[in-house]
Amino acid sequence: MDVSHGRKIAVIGLGYVGLPVAVSFARSGVPVIGFDIDQTRIKELKAGHDRSRELESSELHHPTLAYESDVNALAQADFYIVTVPTPIDAARQPDLRPMLSASKTVGGALRRGDVVVYESTVYPGAVEEDCVPVLERTSGLKAGADFSVGYSPERINPGDKAHRFETIVKVVSGQDAPTLDLVAAVYGSVVKAGIHRAPSIKVAEAAKVIENSQRDLNIAFMNELSAICQVLHIDTGDVLAAARTKWNFLPFVPGLVGGHCIGVDPYYLTHRAEKAGYHPEVILAGRRINDGVGPRVALECIRGLYRHNRSPATVTVLGMTFKENVPDIRNSKVADIVRELRASGVEVQVHDPLALAEETRHEYGIELTAMEALRPADAVILAVAHEPYAREGWRLIQRLLRGGTGLAFDVRGMLDRATKPEGIELWRL
Repeated sequence: MDVSHGRKIAVIGLGYVGLPVAVSFARSGVPVIGFDIDQTRIKELKAGHDRSRELESSELHHPTLAYESDVNALAQADFYIVTVPTPIDAARQPDLRPMLSASKTVGGALRRGDVVVYESTVYPGAVEEDCVPVLERTSGLKAGADFSVGYSPERINPGDKAHRFETIVKVVSGQDAPTLDLVAAVYGSVVKAGIHRAPSIKVAEAAKVIENSQRDLNIAFMNELSAICQVLHIDTGDVLAAARTKWNFLPFVPGLVGGHCIGVDPYYLTHRAEKAGYHPEVILAGRRINDGVGPRVALECIRGLYRHNRSPATVTVLGMTFKENVPDIRNSKVADIVRELRASGVEVQVHDPLALAEETRHEYGIELTAMEALRPADAVILAVAHEPYAREGWRLIQRLLRGGTGLAFDVRGMLDRATKPEGIELWRL
């Protein structure tokens, strides 16, 4: 690998994005400081444990990689990559506090000639309008004269072993031509798939935020189609199977849309648009549809329970994470299902083989139940398509239902309708 750029790298934030980035650069032989304010996370990584399950223990240790929670260690670097979360608040407005806090941390270590690159998903203008002033104020230096900034949107897909940091085309940008050249050289030393040079930081920021907004809208169309098919008494899966025979039909499917990307990023774009005086309609309509899927699933479950005179009722929800085969519970829309069911007086028990019980309790106030401790249920909601659930299929559903009969709600369309056991009523998106 070409490491002639000669930069010493610090990655700020060692989550799903930052850790693979830090490890990738360390693998190339350059000095890397992996920094996180979570001291427990640092201790785990030093011990060879990645709670996100993205990297194996053998991948975490490299001679040039140091895990640090001490801000003083950042002074050893001269190329900073910020990979902290960019969530939304309760009002669905962008919450830049992690980015601004990281900017303050980096600003305290900045020296002349350093470069700061942000990877966190933001709205166009956030880096230059919100983060640069913090860097300047904290460091006492001037962007463009003493140090420079760039933006390179992350494209990490949790749980995806095929599309990795090194194998995805990397979009890069810089506040001026020399910065762009340097950022391209640094990332180009490890990313094998190629580098795309965006003409400005704002263009790169906009490119990232529309990637997930586009997916959000496509899934929203599928979720609305699912609601239409239900009132027309036809199966959505059958409709999509027929439609997919056309060569240019896009293979999206209905489902819960949570997580830290698709369910969040559109609000960053609409916030900035409204600030500029434009009021988005299509994007926000898609968000409303997707945010309504969890309550819709819960309502259908409640209707089914009443129809079968199952009251008081117990419902088992399988899956708590925002997607299959990852332990990440951020912005999980399964919580909406649980909330709606409990608000109707239904007793709910939740199981997930990957989610951390402490995180689930802290984030949502939901206690996870071990599989062997689950009580017989009147209905089972298969909310997340974890591999262990898919492997057992109907055997698992029968075992969890009271007397092997009751209601099954297949949110992800995992269960084979042709092999459905007698005595179970199936509903699916």
